[in-house]
Amino acid sequence: SRAVPNTLLIPHFDQRTMADPSSQDHTSEMDPIRPPPEAMTDEEEEEEEVQDLELDEEEEGEDLLENAEADYQARPHLDRYESEGLGEDESMDHEAEQEARMAADAVLEQRDAQARRTMAQGLGRRLPGIFGADDEDEPPRRRRRTDAADRAAVGDDDDDMGWADGQENIPLENFRGQARDLVQNGAFVQSLRSHFKRFLLTFTLNGSIVYKDRIEEMCVANKQSLEITYLHLSSECASLAMFVADGPTHILPIYNEVAREVVLMFFETYDQIHQDIFVRIVGLPIIDKIREIRKTHLNVLIRIGGVVTRRTSVFPQMQQVQYDCGKCGWIVGPYIQNSETEIKVATCPNCQSKGPFSVNVEKTIYRNYQKLTLQESPGTVPAGRLPRQKDIIMTDDLIDIARPGDEIEVTGIYTNNFDASLNIKNGFPVFATVVEANYISKKADAFAAYKLTDEDKAEIVKLSKDPTIGKKIMAAIAPSIHGHQNIKTALALAMFGGEEKHVQGKHHRLRGDINVLLLGDPGVAKSQFLKFVEKTGQRTVYTTGKGASAVGLTAAVHRDPVAKEWTLEGGALVLADKGICLIDEFDKMNDQDRVSIHEAMEQQSISISKAGIVTTLQARCSVIAAANPVGGRYDSSRTFAENVELTEPILSRFDILCVVKDVVDPVTDERLAKFVVGSHHRSHPKNAAATAAGAANAAPTPAESANALPHDILRKYITYAKQFCKPKLQHADADKISRVYADLRREFVTGQGVPIAVRHVESLIRMSEASARMHLREYVNDNDVNLAIQTCLESFISTQKYSVQRTLTRKFKSYLTFQKDFNALALDVLRLLVREAVHYNEMIGRSGSFKDGVPIKVKQFEDKAREYSISDLEPFYTSPLFTDHGFTIDRLNGMITFSQAVGVDED
Repeated sequence: SRAVPNTLLIPHFDQRTMADPSSQDHTSEMDPIRPPPEAMTDEEEEEEEVQDLELDEEEEGEDLLENAEADYQARPHLDRYESEGLGEDESMDHEAEQEARMAADAVLEQRDAQARRTMAQGLGRRLPGIFGADDEDEPPRRRRRTDAADRAAVGDDDDDMGWADGQENIPLENFRGQARDLVQNGAFVQSLRSHFKRFLLTFTLNGSIVYKDRIEEMCVANKQSLEITYLHLSSECASLAMFVADGPTHILPIYNEVAREVVLMFFETYDQIHQDIFVRIVGLPIIDKIREIRKTHLNVLIRIGGVVTRRTSVFPQMQQVQYDCGKCGWIVGPYIQNSETEIKVATCPNCQSKGPFSVNVEKTIYRNYQKLTLQESPGTVPAGRLPRQKDIIMTDDLIDIARPGDEIEVTGIYTNNFDASLNIKNGFPVFATVVEANYISKKADAFAAYKLTDEDKAEIVKLSKDPTIGKKIMAAIAPSIHGHQNIKTALALAMFGGEEKHVQGKHHRLRGDINVLLLGDPGVAKSQFLKFVEKTGQRTVYTTGKGASAVGLTAAVHRDPVAKEWTLEGGALVLADKGICLIDEFDKMNDQDRVSIHEAMEQQSISISKAGIVTTLQARCSVIAAANPVGGRYDSSRTFAENVELTEPILSRFDILCVVKDVVDPVTDERLAKFVVGSHHRSHPKNAAATAAGAANAAPTPAESANALPHDILRKYITYAKQFCKPKLQHADADKISRVYADLRREFVTGQGVPIAVRHVESLIRMSEASARMHLREYVNDNDVNLAIQTCLESFISTQKYSVQRTLTRKFKSYLTFQKDFNALALDVLRLLVREAVHYNEMIGRSGSFKDGVPIKVKQFEDKAREYSISDLEPFYTSPLFTDHGFTIDRLNGMITFSQAVGVDED
């Protein structure tokens, strides 16, 4: 027999074979496999039969000779070789070759890891060849790669947006069905990824790429939540919004992966900070009520609002779990752990044993988990119904974003989980429903510091340059309440606050918050002032004296229903940390409960020693309280201690005391009544539209309200000032404060009002800093100190007896008239003279002698005005305030006449 060498035989093709490959035949003369028939022996014929059988078996597979000439055609875009290193094997640097090989291995490992992640998510998965026998027309994988390279060479490449395996850009509108079924279709997944990626990279608004800027802001803040506005999605591609709203459980993971790819395009190393990026759907147009959620909302995206009533601690939740076999040590997994059932391993794939298995703590992947209870807002509960609640599941970076008492809106997936206790209780299969949160927004966040735009900051800085910004801010404090300028000034100073200081290396702390007590007769709008501060200030907590106990104000110890451990729950003062705590009906509190806030008002901390828990909680907040005098009304003939049932320690902790008395005054009462009637007229629903449109028949707006800041601008202004302005006190101002304090202490010896203590020196400093912060100044100037002294003096004098008040007013009149509107003061003086003249004529029986008006001598009026430090009255005579209130002046006769026919209208 013929010996065949053990080498690879390469067939030889001549020109005829290359021209017509189909003309090849096993009996051809050019066939290199066998010789001509006449030269064959018997043994060779047997060998030929064996070779024919082998050829027949090979024909059942792929014909390697089909289109073989295409392998020898020139392809310049593929035939590329590096000239460096060719033919120089002997001089090659073996160390460089080893480094290059290691680098190539690293690239291949990264590609394989990406392929494994894609396979784990169910994306790009292909069926094995045994299941694809019907697709006879589909080219082999190697041929597809070659065809893709050919298309790229001629510029016909549709893979710009991430297409793979030759799939076409199929519109999302062509796909029909449920999201859970469509995600099994590779074409749908690739089309969804492409459209969403194009949306992130190309969506523009006002000439700027919106989500490129949002990605930059997210990465600068080291966050991992990318906020996507739902209306942007629906306007750019309605299918993207429709699929994520109807099937968020299956669509959001795809969006998260695409968002991560886009983030890594701009910031390549951001995966070293956060492995995952989460897409948060913002601004879902439909808001549902908790009591209106039904089965049609299951597994879809919903948006609900309410108040947080309970919040658990943060727990680690398994996301991908791996087990260790106790017998052979084999690591089983990973298994994707869902929130419904716990995954347990039956047998070990290595030793086929049934355990025991233990969780591999190091390789198991966890995520943060927290649950809170959301209850309907009080204003949305129908009459006669109890508020309903729903559990909210928060994971990853959404934890601790809300606390009990916050009013929030939750956008999430309404889903259900099996609850065995419900089945036992009801006797039939039911499911407990929860909301897996995707995005949470707090009502107070609309005016948070990080929400301020550059336009807002520029407008706030521009407003601070206005010299009358202080008056505008005070006019914006409760504009629906007439008068009470001392209360509005005190509340404005309390909302801006002073500067906190640390002495001797932070071992001793001086508070910067200002405490205010409103004490007065019923019906002077004390509670309305507190409600306005609640709507305006940051982190405000409102409570009442009868509705709050000692533990309700400080902290309570209770047993956690989940962990079954004793835990602390903060009260109103703790929840208002870095904010304002409002206490109405302060005089109705029990003495034991009132004593509990002594520490919180001065040291601004709460010490707890209960149930084995010894700790200190922070309560860095301003306290604004409202109280009524003993017997309901304040009596100026009695001392301050006789009018209130508050102890001296608690009174000294208030920086400002505002005593409000309901004094009978015909002129003031008429002005107040007209203001209230006008306010009701403007606020009526039928007149609100006319007032907003500026109609001619609309009710006139008060002059002080016309110059006030809008409420939204006021909230942003306070936020900006507290965040970025840190005023400092100068030495000259400190000397002035010291002199005023010494004078007040001297007068306290004869007075019977609120005692003046060293705390009031710090109060003057805090109020001066608050006034400087109101104007966004870095340093406290003389005007700020004068305003603080004026506020403190009014607080101190108002607590004295009527006789002592007159003496102190004359002594400190230079401070009390600081920056007051002298025209308004002159008008009050003139009205006082009119009232005295009318009263004198009534006493002597000549009440009907003023039919033509009440005459007042000019000299008498000027002498009276000098007592109030008003020397120049010409601006008052020429002002509209003088003529609009029914006064005329006769300079020849030196008389001022008040006409009662002209109404007093300051509206």
